[in-house]
Amino acid sequence: MERHIRILGVIYIAFGALGILAALLLLVGFTSAGLWSENRETFLISASAVAAVAIYLVLISTLAIIGGEGLLRRRSWARVLVIVLACLYLPHFPLGTAVGIYALWALTRHAARLAFSHG
Repeated sequence: MERHIRILGVIYIAFGALGILAALLLLVGFTSAGLWSENRETFLISASAVAAVAIYLVLISTLAIIGGEGLLRRRSWARVLVIVLACLYLPHFPLGTAVGIYALWALTRHAARLAFSHG
């Protein structure tokens, strides 16, 4: 079980880092493309939508990094956080679904509960 917890910690840190990178690329890409637009209202609406998505991505990604680090340090709160994040990842087919199923399988087992019962 220790191996699965370590693997999940690394995966969630990597997912978090990639999510923050995606949010930054989204903001830069859509904002710079919007600047070329002639229509100010269209730019403001699309920029607001992109900003909302980027904020969501940064929030979820930051929580994933914190959860991954917590898993590596065997913190009991990290197990709960990663289970919640795994549920949020499930609709993101195919990679998010696979990671979500793996996390739910590994972290809901009795051995995982025992591994986190001390921290």
